[in-house]
Amino acid sequence: MKIGVISDTHDYLDPRVQALFAGVDHILHAGDVGSAWITFQLEQIAPVTAVIGNTDSAISLKENEVVELGRHKFMVQHIVNPQTPDDKLRRLIAKHRPDVLVFGHTHKAFDQTVNGTRFFNPGYSGKPKFNQPRSVAILHSGESGLSAEFIPLA
Repeated sequence: MKIGVISDTHDYLDPRVQALFAGVDHILHAGDVGSAWITFQLEQIAPVTAVIGNTDSAISLKENEVVELGRHKFMVQHIVNPQTPDDKLRRLIAKHRPDVLVFGHTHKAFDQTVNGTRFFNPGYSGKPKFNQPRSVAILHSGESGLSAEFIPLA
């Protein structure tokens, strides 16, 4: 199973995303979507699970979502500090026990296991600005587990 992971589109879907995500089984969007047309465009590729970000105001999304894909449970939330999650997030992690917590907000790619939970940020994918690195990711779920592929949007 292939899972496309994207965040911080900020109302801009890079035209390369459609080709990069071709063949994915599901897409996770970790917030700061922009407008509903972004999720509509992504849904033309694969089913989408998306959450609201701190700059989203015109769309109706939840603060967090939990979805099982393949043999893995994913929690998606926009603002997360992997090193010091707040009390609410710690309770959600304890309740849902996700294999992977997908987040955005920092605009930086991140893949690290902290206290038994894998925290994953695909990086920033919005409009190019200030030579900021931009990326999306694909998570590959197979017999040997879950592997990550970060894809730069140069």
